[in-house]
Amino acid sequence: MSFLGIDLGTSEVKVVLTDDDSNVVATVGVRLRVENPHPHWSEQSPQAWWNATLDAIGGIRTEHAAEFAALRGIGLSGQMHGATLLDRSGNVLRPAILWNDTRAYAECVELEALVPDSRTITGNLAMPGFTAPKLLWLSKYEPAVYRSVHKVLLPKDYVAWKLTGEFVSDMSDASGTLWLDVARRDWSDRMLSATGLSRDNMPRLVEGSEPAAQLRDELRREWGVSGPVVVCGGAGDNAASAVGIGVVNPGDAFLSLGTSGVLFASTARYAPNPGEAVHAFCHCLPDQWHQMSVILSAAASLEWLSALLKTDVSELVGIAPKGRDGNPPIFLPYLNGERTPHNDASAKGVFFGMTGSHRAEHLAYSVMEGVAFAMADGYAALRGAGTELHGASFVGGGSRSAFWGRLCATALGCPLHLHEGSNIGAALGAARLARLALGKDDVSAVCSMPLVLDTFEPQSDARASTQERYERYRRLYVSLKAEFQA
Repeated sequence: MSFLGIDLGTSEVKVVLTDDDSNVVATVGVRLRVENPHPHWSEQSPQAWWNATLDAIGGIRTEHAAEFAALRGIGLSGQMHGATLLDRSGNVLRPAILWNDTRAYAECVELEALVPDSRTITGNLAMPGFTAPKLLWLSKYEPAVYRSVHKVLLPKDYVAWKLTGEFVSDMSDASGTLWLDVARRDWSDRMLSATGLSRDNMPRLVEGSEPAAQLRDELRREWGVSGPVVVCGGAGDNAASAVGIGVVNPGDAFLSLGTSGVLFASTARYAPNPGEAVHAFCHCLPDQWHQMSVILSAAASLEWLSALLKTDVSELVGIAPKGRDGNPPIFLPYLNGERTPHNDASAKGVFFGMTGSHRAEHLAYSVMEGVAFAMADGYAALRGAGTELHGASFVGGGSRSAFWGRLCATALGCPLHLHEGSNIGAALGAARLARLALGKDDVSAVCSMPLVLDTFEPQSDARASTQERYERYRRLYVSLKAEFQA
């Protein structure tokens, strides 16, 4: 038997094929483009997701035909919150509005006024990246589109529909819509009604590790697969990454530096802290939850600097350690606003303290340090919800930098562990969920932690100076908040 994990990210679709012991047989990635037609807007074409998925699967089929023919399960993970809108004929009504789109900030205030106890129901603060405020925005500014909406799907659930013909979502991804009663693991009729929708507009819900549908017969025949193929509920990208890296028990955690930055902690109970913009979501495994702090521009901040300086990211990472000396500027990584802990769509990126002596290495250091400080802010918010970490797995593209790992470990005050295969965590997690959906293995057997390759410990000799700069970093946001709003 083999299993396919499909991870629909913001910048690429990544597909991994595993054997029946969850060993990776092959992986293929196909790049995606994000469109920014106006300030604060971030959109993608759902058809581009589907085309990229087919191209990636085609690459694996070409190189590993025999293993692919033994396919028995498919799992999907994906970027969360995106509003993918279909009419009654299944036509896509407009480009999908993505997680890092902040146009609906005013509608967040409106939604919380419409449902005063929304934070109690959803466990989360209304944020412009979430799905529900996007629909309120559409009702005002694109009313013809809004009136035509028959189904609202999250990105991975659109791909699942193309694979199966069924409208299905899982608890972890649905938690990021603001339409889910997270404690009850069910759609909230009150939250749906506040945006003019009902359960009829939503996909049905299953747990991420449960069977959701079957692969369409025409696709199965085209791909040369003889037996039936189960498609499981799947997961939002971070919950899938947790399964891929083995973060499935209470107290387990990971820190991800991808386009966004995430600190994820698995919990045995529902433990919200909306006042500090902590995300309290369902895990993709039954009867489990998790907390997340999220920053919107992690590796994206370094990519921005790379484009600005016309210098490869790898070169910036290489010269950043030299930038520690020379009193580098303080960097606020709020290039697209911020979530945890500020929930401020108006926040802006800032270099503070620049002089004529600062060079590229100082800016590279400042950006990497600023992201580490933002993650430390997130950990402080998680601690406000009762979470204490003794360590965390280190994943995402930023985990390729040991220097960045040590910066984050020092800022948070806890060790970070780099695992084998950490760069394919979400796709691997999706494949593991597909294996669980067949019902032949238990979670402990499937969702083990990969081998630890390295551990980045907090640097005791840098702790005092790091803490001093971190306090300046925190004061800067407070001082500039009113200017951001102006």
